Amino acid sequence: MFYHSTRNAEPVVDSARAVLEGLAPDGGLYMPEFIPEFDWKACLSGSAQEMSAMILSALLPDIPNMRQLVANAYTGKFETEDLTPTVPVGGFTVLELFRGPTSAFKDVALRMLPQLLTTAKGVCGMEKDIMILTATSGDTGKAALAGFQDVPGVRITVFYPDGGVSKVQRAQMVTQEGENVNVCAVYGNFDDAQTGVKNIFAACRDKELPFMLSSANSINIGRLAPQVMYYFKAYRDLLDRGAISMGDEVNFSVPTGNFGDILAGYIAKLLGLPVGMLICASNANNVLTDFIRTGTYDKRRPLLKTTSPSMDILVSSNLERLLYLMSGCDTALVADLMGKLNTAGVYTVPANMKAAIDQQFWAGCCDDAGAAKVIAGVWAEQGYLMDTHTAAGWMAAEEYVAETGDRRPMVVLSTASPYKFPAAVLEAIGGDLSGDEFDQMERLEAVTKVPAPQNLSTLKGKPERHTGVIDKEKMLEYVLSL
Repeated sequence: MFYHSTRNAEPVVDSARAVLEGLAPDGGLYMPEFIPEFDWKACLSGSAQEMSAMILSALLPDIPNMRQLVANAYTGKFETEDLTPTVPVGGFTVLELFRGPTSAFKDVALRMLPQLLTTAKGVCGMEKDIMILTATSGDTGKAALAGFQDVPGVRITVFYPDGGVSKVQRAQMVTQEGENVNVCAVYGNFDDAQTGVKNIFAACRDKELPFMLSSANSINIGRLAPQVMYYFKAYRDLLDRGAISMGDEVNFSVPTGNFGDILAGYIAKLLGLPVGMLICASNANNVLTDFIRTGTYDKRRPLLKTTSPSMDILVSSNLERLLYLMSGCDTALVADLMGKLNTAGVYTVPANMKAAIDQQFWAGCCDDAGAAKVIAGVWAEQGYLMDTHTAAGWMAAEEYVAETGDRRPMVVLSTASPYKFPAAVLEAIGGDLSGDEFDQMERLEAVTKVPAPQNLSTLKGKPERHTGVIDKEKMLEYVLSL
């Protein structure tokens, strides 16, 4: 299968090369020339691993031995072998995506990406080491570090905004072991770090480097494609539970910042899965909510620090792929819109594209106070503990149902363990906030009796190995010095 940039139909590369490169040479994102035909009903009959292998083989057919790669990625790595369990909570179903080794939804993709990338390296005959560059708003960094730790022939560098992640998220990254890992904070916000990474790719495009650059962010199709599986898995769970019949449409509410998680749901729909409405849930940084409601994307606003830092983003990279799909694969239009975003900080999509988006997506947003109210209410009424990002998804789902009257089954994606944000969750349920976040984690567990994941509860006291902080203008220099 051939892939090309969202901004230019030429040149084309195969799916292995698209994974290996991560970002297209013109700064666009790789997309397949067409969405393949897919037997979605047959896919639903398999286990989570079998579903993953079928979907990835369809989307990335030039990468061989997919069943073995999936087994390597997931077997024994998650709390449960079904990887992404679902839980009925009130009138909704919660899709728990945080049962992996770093307690965030990124584990589903970032256990798989090293398998895809190293195999693609062999397919393409690449002999150089690969340098993975990643910007993180909190969860991608640790999941990528854990996934690529000591993988032969691969090095990884993670940049995160100084002061822009929770203390638990920071501790996960700065204590990371491994001879091939580097972690560095950047003075600025996530958008600064993400832009810096993209600028490094652009600056090094024609340089002869001792390594090949690639990405573990969802700009890499190898990061995005593995996420499609859990929409199929959630649908199958609803079938097994008798909540739906085959062919019934299901709505999904997705907390999102960079738009990758919700885009994976749209790709699942394009593969045939009966996905109804996709509800895009934002926090107070509601640039995506405004875009979906108005058709105008305007990043010209302050980036707010919130209790859901993984959504503290104003430049949602994967939205570019949606623009490509909704425009009928019009690369010239996408290039023009991205140019306007880079130069003016704002663009408005044509009316026909806005109408197409309205058929598939709805959007809502939730500030910190709203998230706290949701966490407290669901805990008191249902005995279910959720994190701040999941709370945004829950609130958007409630608002959607109230506004539209749409009663199709609703799945809310839960993207992180509540123990990654213990201060905000503990405060929401009225707990004592004394001490640091690790004290609060222990108190949250004592109060709720919900077990804390071992990978988080054992962080306290681990030595910090990566404590550097640099100006965003120094990111290229930092990478070239490694």
